[in-house]
Amino acid sequence: MSETPPESPDFDAMARDIAEVPAVEVIVTVAVNLMSAAAVKLGLTEEGDKYKDLDEARKLVTALAGLLDASATEISSFHAAPLRDGLKSLQLAFREASVVPDEPGQGPGEKYTGPIYG
Repeated sequence: MSETPPESPDFDAMARDIAEVPAVEVIVTVAVNLMSAAAVKLGLTEEGDKYKDLDEARKLVTALAGLLDASATEISSFHAAPLRDGLKSLQLAFREASVVPDEPGQGPGEKYTGPIYG
């Protein structure tokens, strides 16, 4: 029984596709993906605590904060403002979900955003 080998990805087509996407769109898409993943790990979805993992959430929120800090001058405030609001909401949710909350300034991403008080 012979199987046909799987088709190899068309890297040229993939490169052409990504070349057409503006950098701002890529940054915003990555930020939204990080936000969504953090929300799941914080237990903020319909499944609640089923996927809750605060260690993983901390990493995702910190990565999001770093991305937004690094890209703040590259994306307009039109894009940055709602992303910052979402980040702050996630940071507050993390603080509320923690049994022993971090000191202000020590929570996820707070080295980039400054202290979050809840």
